[in-house]
Amino acid sequence: MNMVDIGAAQAAYRDELVAAGLLIPTGVDGLYGRSGLFEEVVERFDALVTRWGGADGAEVMRFPPALNRQYFEESEYLKSFPHLAGTIHSFAGDEKAHRTLLRRLEEGQDWTEEQAATDVVMTPAACYPVYPTIARRGALPGEGGLIDVFSYCFRHEPSIDPARMQLFRMREYIRIGTPEQVVAFRETWLERGREMMASLEVPLEIDVANDPFFGRAGAMLSSSQREQKLKFELLIPVTSTEKPTACLSFNYHQDHFGHIWDIRTADGGVAHTACVGFGMERVALALFRHHGFDPAGWPAAVRKVLWG
Repeated sequence: MNMVDIGAAQAAYRDELVAAGLLIPTGVDGLYGRSGLFEEVVERFDALVTRWGGADGAEVMRFPPALNRQYFEESEYLKSFPHLAGTIHSFAGDEKAHRTLLRRLEEGQDWTEEQAATDVVMTPAACYPVYPTIARRGALPGEGGLIDVFSYCFRHEPSIDPARMQLFRMREYIRIGTPEQVVAFRETWLERGREMMASLEVPLEIDVANDPFFGRAGAMLSSSQREQKLKFELLIPVTSTEKPTACLSFNYHQDHFGHIWDIRTADGGVAHTACVGFGMERVALALFRHHGFDPAGWPAAVRKVLWG
């Protein structure tokens, strides 16, 4: 299947989801409302994730979909993904500027000239507020840290692919500690993730992957990430088998975030971090693709896993 065919398949599945009332179009590619049924499937999957990971005793944190701009700048996200970042601007002019804004708005012109960056940006990944939060507490305890976080995230990549939304939800477990603790966590979740998703009776594979780093230097970073096997993805065909969709990711950041925010282990070393991320909408889309748009007709074993 070539890229034209893949694009047609993506648009076709999007249109089917809209016709079924599961996604509600907003007029912007990658920005959708969701029906009650869609939300119920997301909530059932979220509960399944908790059943698999809840016994580990993770500390629960929930953040809004906006991030302190200072944290964002410190994270070095702009070095690697400037094309995906979303900043929040607000009107900062006076009365005269307001009159100009209204005139431009009425005339269909650009009205954003007096907009200025605020102190917050859109959260690019659910884990980003966690690292500075943990750093402020001082050195980690001997057992390290384990955090459960869930947030809406934003990435500026408008697409007709319903599995590539601009605003989407991400659930993550984040492990912070020594390299041994962190690598063991990721290995555990590689097995758990495969077993958990297999229980939903969807076709899947796990493969080494890389993030979409920007520019010429980004190509080298991508190559290095793949060579070191720092990122794995659990892939499920959603709109094509040739280009399956990453629904879970397993990431080892080494000491990147530990260095940025000076997170220390109990013995004073720089902490390593890893996370397992669950793409909530993507999993729901995969379930609808492989089992149909009416969960009442899904296989009994899958319904038992999700609905009990």
